[in-house]
Amino acid sequence: MMREAELYRPIQGGAVECLLCRHHCIIKDGRSGICGVRENRGGKLYSIFYGRPVAVAVDPIEKKPLFHFLPGSRSFSIATPGCNFQCSFCQNWDISQYKGGEVSTYELSPREAAEKAHKLGCASISYTYSEPTVFFEYARDTAIEAERLGLKNVFVTNGYMTREMIDAFHPHLHAANIDLKSFNKDVYRRIMKGDRDGVLDSIRYMKEKGIWIEITTLIVPQMNDSEEEMREIARFIAGVGRDIPWHISRFHPAYKMTEKPPTPLETLIGAYRVGKEEGLKFIYIGNVGTDSYEATYCPKCRSKLISRSGFDVLYNRLLGNRCPECGEEIEGLF
Repeated sequence: MMREAELYRPIQGGAVECLLCRHHCIIKDGRSGICGVRENRGGKLYSIFYGRPVAVAVDPIEKKPLFHFLPGSRSFSIATPGCNFQCSFCQNWDISQYKGGEVSTYELSPREAAEKAHKLGCASISYTYSEPTVFFEYARDTAIEAERLGLKNVFVTNGYMTREMIDAFHPHLHAANIDLKSFNKDVYRRIMKGDRDGVLDSIRYMKEKGIWIEITTLIVPQMNDSEEEMREIARFIAGVGRDIPWHISRFHPAYKMTEKPPTPLETLIGAYRVGKEEGLKFIYIGNVGTDSYEATYCPKCRSKLISRSGFDVLYNRLLGNRCPECGEEIEGLF
């Protein structure tokens, strides 16, 4: 089910330049890009896992996490192997850090994926777990089929795609949760093997395109946990839109960062406080097992509007998208 890729151009000597993400990999014949899943075969670039997801599941939309996009609904979630980042703390490293070889996959065409999602009562399809940018063609074709059945489409992404890729997917993309992993350029370069500014540009551009976005920052001890860095992130988000929900997520040891402890709760609460000081309307703390920082409050009168426990919505008091107490409009798709 491999198919020729889009968004690339041939260059001299049988090599190609991939235009899908901001690495702009120059790929020689017989080699793959940084993601490991887009290969040059005879001067043509191929997506080698088209229609072959490595993970398929039905999740609450809150697991993405998206709190202001169809809360309480279910999302059909699919992923193929591969990622264009190399984060040493990746929670899904076993599928994202594909380096070639055999891997167990399903056969699931775009139409079959959309029909299965619809049959299971899902409101959306999420392209998630690994990095959806690297399986662009499969995700885009599935998104088109999903729209025909009235379903929405969601990216859970590191944001390291080109504007050309966003333009090509944009008509079919309704929401995205974007990881803003740090505000330190050196951290992005050393640990993620990418460039921070490319992620910031994608956040701005998706917002400009009218895609609903929420941002997640996994706070890792001694990597990005200073108050100064949290303030820089919050200030940036507020500059793009004070209505953008910011998910502050607790780190748990994983992959190549098993020596670090989980993020202290006081660090997460400190980031929450900083975000409020910088004017963000909606801030959430995840992976801590406490409900008090997962609820949605009216930014005007402070009434509790949506109560959550983990990934479950306990109640939703919104009238359409307005607070029932003061009439304040709450941004999102409810």
